[in-house]
Amino acid sequence: MKPANRPRLRLGLCCQFVREPIKFRTTTVTAMLRLSRRERLARLAELGRANADALYAALTYCAKSGIGAFRINSQILPVKTHPEAGYAIADLPGAEAIVARFRECGALAREQGLRLSFHPDQFVVLNSPNPQTLAHAWAELDYQAEVAEWVGADTLNIHGGGAYGDKVAALAVLRRNLARLPDRVRSRLTLENDDKVYAPADLLPVCADLGVPLVYDVHHHRCLPDGLTVAAATERARATWRTEPLFHLSSPLEGWSGPKPERHHDYIDPKDFPKEWRNFALTVEVEAKAKELAVERLLSDFSRRT
Repeated sequence: MKPANRPRLRLGLCCQFVREPIKFRTTTVTAMLRLSRRERLARLAELGRANADALYAALTYCAKSGIGAFRINSQILPVKTHPEAGYAIADLPGAEAIVARFRECGALAREQGLRLSFHPDQFVVLNSPNPQTLAHAWAELDYQAEVAEWVGADTLNIHGGGAYGDKVAALAVLRRNLARLPDRVRSRLTLENDDKVYAPADLLPVCADLGVPLVYDVHHHRCLPDGLTVAAATERARATWRTEPLFHLSSPLEGWSGPKPERHHDYIDPKDFPKEWRNFALTVEVEAKAKELAVERLLSDFSRRT
């Protein structure tokens, strides 16, 4: 049994399942554009209802399994922001019932103490010099913030974007565009360090100046070091949060001496969990290919060590 004074650690499951029969349905733009608008909206309504039901099942599973957080798939409403196949939720037949089901998911999460988040896809870049890319990112963030309002998700997490040949200038663009976001996006937005361009030392000043929390990914930091120790990065990232911090954890597929340490393993090596993360309340999303099996194994590993 855990000591009563030990800070709470929530482990989070990301988006999908490998063993449990819980599936989130999707479609393609090509398939949707073959249909008439009426048929397309009816099909998209069906997918939205099914995915709301799947989310409820996912949260029920997490609550029963000791998993404290769940990342919602960005395509929970498929092709929502596509310029040709996209739609407003009010366009869908039975829209009110779909939204009501998502709100039931939010009520379940609150009742069970589950934390919900979103991690928009890699194309959501707020410092792109391409106006079309930027407009698409804006639309995608607004859509996910809308669903986040329904379910009570508190985090929309994105990477810093590209350097575009001048990291200082690119970060200045990122700052300007972060400040322009609508409130329902801005109030949930977080930045995450990546393994190719922006290390914690690059993003921490942006986060501190603009009041944007940093989702510290320790795997990415180990792949792209910046002079900060894990302890220092942890402490500085933690200081950007007004609520319980949310961090990311994964292990390298072929070990730290392998040819591509940035690739994710199916499971988590418990030795990769930083000791610095054990002394405060924290949500850790487990980014592992074995999904719920990886989270369950890590929970078991922690249980044996306590």
